[in-house]
Amino acid sequence: MLAVPKPGRRRLACVSVSTTGPATPAVQISGLVKRYGSVMAVDGLTLTAARGAVTAILGPNGAGKTTTIEVCEGYRKYDGGTVRVLGMAPGARELRPRVGVMLQSGGIPPAVPAGYYLTQLSRFHAHPLPVHQLLDVFGLGDAARTPFKRLSGGQQQRLSLAAAVIGRPELVFLDEPTAGMDPQARHATWALIGELRAGGVSVILSTHYMEEAERLADRIAVVDHGHLVAAGTPAELTGTAGQLRFRAEPGLDTDSLIAALPPGSAAKESPAGYYVVEVHDRVDPQLLAAVTAWCAEHGVLAQSLRIENRTLEDVFLELTGRELRS
Repeated sequence: MLAVPKPGRRRLACVSVSTTGPATPAVQISGLVKRYGSVMAVDGLTLTAARGAVTAILGPNGAGKTTTIEVCEGYRKYDGGTVRVLGMAPGARELRPRVGVMLQSGGIPPAVPAGYYLTQLSRFHAHPLPVHQLLDVFGLGDAARTPFKRLSGGQQQRLSLAAAVIGRPELVFLDEPTAGMDPQARHATWALIGELRAGGVSVILSTHYMEEAERLADRIAVVDHGHLVAAGTPAELTGTAGQLRFRAEPGLDTDSLIAALPPGSAAKESPAGYYVVEVHDRVDPQLLAAVTAWCAEHGVLAQSLRIENRTLEDVFLELTGRELRS
């Protein structure tokens, strides 16, 4: 298990980034285009990631987010637009000691032991974090001599994350950093990402976990079909709208329900048999009374009725649809 750093224990002593330099963004993308043959993977994407902040890039499978990150990392050439990383072109030699990368596929030789890999990697950096500290903080002390291929999925992810921060970077790219981790390791990784941000490190995070993005990100960019479809803070994206949800027989007359609700309310069925009533402000007793009165008048037994706030997952599904992606 990856232990969460506690007061009095050795913490992840990453670089403390100065804020007195040029106010250029950590990453600035304008009109990015990337094609794979006839397939348009990224189509005119524009987004900005601020320095010293966690920026999450969300999107369904095939939306273009991993391609965008790989372009920023300098691993893929692009066909149009402009990309600047810490004010420079992606892949510039000057960026190498300043940027940490956690690849989605790991990129670590299968037969290499965890400790040996970090030791060899540390030799490429002027002031690397101590290997023994990284092994301890990332819960890999007992696996230092274990080949990468024999590590669990969560251990492999932690080793990849350790490799991304070993050089005390100013900017870190994390592609699905907690995939395959158990809940304890996931929460500990969230704490470590919080430490990076507290030290002034800029973090670009790609994740499928909505809770992860909502907890960690200062700003979120939602990408679909190679386009930016929404951007803002978690609070800006979710808004202050309240929701009342219930289950009932499919095919209720939602137009009739809306007519019985206070002005400005909305109602829909999604998916079949599941209903949501939305208001711009919090759900109040008048709305609850209107819904239950309509149900009683129409002989509808509302089940599992609950009041909740609009979540980032709700926003994500509204923006990108509910159909499965390959």
